Amino acid sequence: MRYPEEELIAALQGSGVDFTASLPCEKIKSLLVMVAGNFPHVPLTREEEGVGICAGAALAGRRPALFLQSSGIGNMINALLSLTAFYELPLALFISQRGIYREKIEAQLPMGKGLPKLLRGAGIPYTLIHAKSDLSRIRKRLDEVYRKNRIHAFLMSPAVWEGSCILEPPAALCPVAHTSRVAGTARSQPRLTRFGVLETIAPFLEGRAVVCNLGFPSKELFHIRHQPSHFYMLGSMGMATPIGLGISLAADKEVVVIDGDGSVLMNPGTLATAAAFGGPNLTIVCIDNGSYGSTGSQPTLTGSCVDLELVARGFGFRQTAKVAGKREIREIMRKKADRVRFIHALALPGNRDLPPIPLDHIAIKRAVLDYLSTG
Repeated sequence: MRYPEEELIAALQGSGVDFTASLPCEKIKSLLVMVAGNFPHVPLTREEEGVGICAGAALAGRRPALFLQSSGIGNMINALLSLTAFYELPLALFISQRGIYREKIEAQLPMGKGLPKLLRGAGIPYTLIHAKSDLSRIRKRLDEVYRKNRIHAFLMSPAVWEGSCILEPPAALCPVAHTSRVAGTARSQPRLTRFGVLETIAPFLEGRAVVCNLGFPSKELFHIRHQPSHFYMLGSMGMATPIGLGISLAADKEVVVIDGDGSVLMNPGTLATAAAFGGPNLTIVCIDNGSYGSTGSQPTLTGSCVDLELVARGFGFRQTAKVAGKREIREIMRKKADRVRFIHALALPGNRDLPPIPLDHIAIKRAVLDYLSTG
């Protein structure tokens, strides 16, 4: 008897799929390893980017398939309709439907439950894959995608993979933080995990509003040093810096954003907005461990070809720093900024195993509202 991942791979191969792209999701991390090992594959930074790449591949005669989680549909619906559907290009969407089965992250619930209605409203047909037995329905639908040049979404419940094999990424896919060097820049060697970086930063967060990236970063910061002024993100990847910028523009408070490499890569244009409109009360600390730590430690492109400090400079930041060790981090956090600044903190991959934050989203919001309303 084949594992469900193997059955899906066989369906893809049987339908002639020859081009794939993906965003990481912890629930299908084994499947994504197998996809990358069996097909030409592009790891993405944002879902909408994948629509464009797959459209180009379809124009060149390929049969593309795109893998993502349900929260990412909101980042791509316009491109799906105005590009893929409008030009009648084929695209199979394999969507890890979060928020419907044993979901531990409450922020996944709204999109997970509303996804079928959203797809119906957009005119995108879909097939529910909510049990292993449903995998047999994929092949027929896939053949129609490529024969009729259509979009079709496969909504895959986490229940499908329950009890299946857990594959470790092969060595070529494992995140190795910052092994490459960008010409003309000095690159420090990371010595701390994100938890260690947060421990070092924590004393400098007192009395400041803090926006912390979703997933493990928020759990780690809560465990290290909780303050009512901490806005712990429970969803909305890529929004940490925009939220922090908004607070800094609307409130007379010092604001620190704790962002990550995967999050910044998903929404890099916000750095231009922050550079243009941010003031000296805004500090962005991007903890870059070269991996998507909350979804299975898939590698990001900062470990091979992207220097986020240079990216920030290119978008207009005039005060930037690259730090790695405790002393460097403490020195830069002590300095008084005279304009918005970007701190690129290099880190080793790895998460601290911690329980969820014992606060619901409304309690987090109210605490930050109360803090920001005080003089």
